[in-house]
Amino acid sequence: MPRHDPHRPRLLSRRSWPEARFLADVLRTETVGGGLLLFGAVVALIWANSPWRAAYADLRDWVPWPGGAAVHLDLSLGAWAADGLLAIFFFVVGLELKREFVAGDLRDPRRAALPVVAAIGGMAAPALIYVAVTLATGGPGLRGWAIPTATDIAFALAVLAVVSSHLPQGLRAFLLTLAVVDDLFAIVIIAVFYTAGFQLLPLLAALLPLALFGTLVQRRRTWWWALIPLAVATWALVHGSGVHATVAGVLLGFTVPVRTGRDGAPGLAERLEHRWRPVSAGLAVPVFAFFAAGVTLVGVDLGRVLTSPVVLAIAAGLVLGKVTGVFGATYLLARFTRAELDEEITWADLAGLALLAGVGFTVSLLIGELAFGAGSPQEDGVKVAVLLGSLTSAVLASVVLIRRNRVYRRISERESRDADGDGIPDVYQEGTA
Repeated sequence: MPRHDPHRPRLLSRRSWPEARFLADVLRTETVGGGLLLFGAVVALIWANSPWRAAYADLRDWVPWPGGAAVHLDLSLGAWAADGLLAIFFFVVGLELKREFVAGDLRDPRRAALPVVAAIGGMAAPALIYVAVTLATGGPGLRGWAIPTATDIAFALAVLAVVSSHLPQGLRAFLLTLAVVDDLFAIVIIAVFYTAGFQLLPLLAALLPLALFGTLVQRRRTWWWALIPLAVATWALVHGSGVHATVAGVLLGFTVPVRTGRDGAPGLAERLEHRWRPVSAGLAVPVFAFFAAGVTLVGVDLGRVLTSPVVLAIAAGLVLGKVTGVFGATYLLARFTRAELDEEITWADLAGLALLAGVGFTVSLLIGELAFGAGSPQEDGVKVAVLLGSLTSAVLASVVLIRRNRVYRRISERESRDADGDGIPDVYQEGTA
């Protein structure tokens, strides 16, 4: 007898075959990117705390184009990584968001409800915890309330790939979709709350190359050579307006058409995402991590740093806020609607995934820099807190998910022994987890 009403909507149910195939491609790329991200962060930490740490600081702070001051482009290498390379990351995010809302599962309001509600809960709870801890300790730093609200998709998927081999497909799909919606809200937060020295004229001027870019991509094969110069012009003008330049990447991604061709060929958004995702995951994010994670702890009073209000608030927001928000929002959605978890998934699985959502890195470090500024007294504390909170969340999530993975592996082995030889892949058979 099934333990679920078949007529009730299912949360975290399996996706269609095209969606599953697309998800698999994304997972492979982001998992490799997560490994490279970790490598870049580790190398930066080692170098920044070695006898050659001055060379690391000189490299990060080197300004390759001092003459760019007239157009606000006299940026250090670290700033180019945060403002320039991360625009590629957010361009891919823009493509992904548009695809999900036009042709993916998020086009269905019933499917979109869960990741949207979970993402809102997973951003609201960390922000509230950050504010509460900051106020309780009587310290400054309320401007950093948004730092623990972001989930790093590459980092989180890398952890999930390492610790899981038999977890249900719905969990992986949920983590990816949650992170996509999380990125959307993070973009809004950056654009609304962390825009300094706003200038309207450059932003209005950016609409021209943006419109030309959108017109050319809609025509698909016309004047392709002009797309990159137009994208760069849009980025430069948005940067000059005071709005963070990564927003330009999202806007460019939104202009790309999604619909498939009459012959069933993938849409342009999917093709561009397939082309640029390796650049984002394999170059842009790891290089940003290399320049952002290099905090020097030599001669630093670690006790003072670890007990500072900002560090405590960020770490608590990532470790406690994310799991509380994601798990709590999903539970409330199931409790007060007719929805229920898919029969393959348990609340213990969801708890492990909610813990994994506390792995914040790329966007958390970016918001920290925007909130307090490079070279501020809080800069090193923010980096330490993000690294500490992310690592703690990853370890706790790994403990839960490894145990759940063992359960599903035993179920899979038992089903393999009892298989009837119908040739249907296990991932699409009805499970009994």
